[in-house]
Amino acid sequence: MKYMLIMRGTDETVAAFQDVDVDEIMDSMGRFNDEMVRAGVLLAAEGLDPEPGVVVDYSSEPPVVTDGPYGETKELFGGFWILDVASREEAVEWAKRAPMAGPGSKAEIRRVTTIDEFPQDNEWIRKEREWREATGQL
Repeated sequence: MKYMLIMRGTDETVAAFQDVDVDEIMDSMGRFNDEMVRAGVLLAAEGLDPEPGVVVDYSSEPPVVTDGPYGETKELFGGFWILDVASREEAVEWAKRAPMAGPGSKAEIRRVTTIDEFPQDNEWIRKEREWREATGQL
């Protein structure tokens, strides 16, 4: 099963990291990522630019685009890992080992759905399956 570990922090988290040596952060993240690679569970990992993005709000027609990243929440998404593990408990164990410390620093763990969970007779699912097969994703 695939799980996404979403790194979340607050303004307080960001402020706490201002004085941390970048090389120290890179070393601890590099060691953690290498550990997941050697365990065969890491599928993807990316950080997100700390500069504000935009939010597309679909609650009206047409959708409204505002400066983001998350106007109604105090938490910021900093990046993610996607792991292929046997269970949610295993994903939680990996998250506990992530080198994330400091005030407000959290990881949200969400299962990633698969194309097999959708109606296979749907035209769009068939097209997506073909694309995934052609690009080596299945």
